[in-house]
Amino acid sequence: MADEPEVETPSVLAEAEAAKASTRPPAKRTRQLVTGAAIGIGSAALVAALLYANRARKNDKG
Repeated sequence: MADEPEVETPSVLAEAEAAKASTRPPAKRTRQLVTGAAIGIGSAALVAALLYANRARKNDKG
């Protein structure tokens, strides 16, 4: 039994960090998703503001 080579086993912490790294999305993709969401929300706010402003004008004419 002394002739058997020692096999190194990875620690539990190393395995946990490897699993976490593989499931985390890249920073670039996350930044793109956040930017897209911000643009979408901003666009919706602008459309709502324009609709509200035009609605007020229509009531003043009639």
